Amino acid sequence: MTLTRRALVASGLAAPAILSMGLRAKAATTLKISHQFPGGTIDEGDFRDRMCRKFAALVAERSKGALEMQVYPGSSLMKTNAQFGAMRKGALDMSLYPSPYAGGEVAEMNIGLMPALVSSYEQAIAWKKAPVGRKITEILDSKGIILVSWVWQSGGIASRERPLFAPEDAKGLKVRGGSREMDLMMKQAGAATLSIPSSESYAAMQTGACDAVITSSTSLISFRLEELAKSLTSGRERSYWFMLEPIMMSKIAFERLPKDQQDLIMAIGAELEPFGQAGAKADDTKVEEIFGKAGAKVQNLDEKTLGQWRDIARETAWKDFAGKSASCAELLKLAEQVS
Repeated sequence: MTLTRRALVASGLAAPAILSMGLRAKAATTLKISHQFPGGTIDEGDFRDRMCRKFAALVAERSKGALEMQVYPGSSLMKTNAQFGAMRKGALDMSLYPSPYAGGEVAEMNIGLMPALVSSYEQAIAWKKAPVGRKITEILDSKGIILVSWVWQSGGIASRERPLFAPEDAKGLKVRGGSREMDLMMKQAGAATLSIPSSESYAAMQTGACDAVITSSTSLISFRLEELAKSLTSGRERSYWFMLEPIMMSKIAFERLPKDQQDLIMAIGAELEPFGQAGAKADDTKVEEIFGKAGAKVQNLDEKTLGQWRDIARETAWKDFAGKSASCAELLKLAEQVS
């Protein structure tokens, strides 16, 4: 069948548009996930890096290649403390990010490491569906952040010399607590404090700038603090250090995606939460084995000692946080309702 000149011209004009549409349909959207923790593989290494890699793999698979994700561990894409602000501006797509690191920009996020407010994983996990969790999600959304996957970690204390166990042990020690609120509690107990990301803990302990580091069990392992510590107060049985360390996403990046891809990201985020919690709990046991093998004295907090820390926290960190704003006071009140 022969084509008329008019048909040929028309088909020639239409072809580039059809081709262009086809290319757009096939081109993948690439998202970047940054975090501060050591890199590994999808099966080996820090569970937080593995969680990001599993997330990326599942998104690529279930979107049939329409979404691709690149994981940047070890703050290799940008410095740790810059990641939250970058997500708010749309300059970074996603991060697995310690919530109190965002406290300088969004004061309410300091509740994610409020000393002795959370003392068990069961209590922590219950936050998501409770009013406190809905409030946190709303606050972050208003600040340009989508909370994709909830992850909580218990923490312990690695000390260069003498143990940091009860409040009276803190006097004279230089302590890295991990949040302003944790520092308030430690200062009241008699410690000096320093504010650094957990990724800088090894160097601080090595040089003597820090006597004791309080951080997650996973970070105690990943940053090899057993090489420098003679004592570990473990967070396996109970702890006053529980951190919300979720996968977050830039709202700007999120809203660029079609609805089906948004739904996919949120569904996979929720699906991976049990993996994150299992990883955190496994490391609470593993850290005791690693530090014990290295010759450190390992102890678990008893309920009485935890109560002593809680009393100090209530009069310092909790009171200070509630006094910041009506929003902070409401958030603390909602958190106290979760037991």
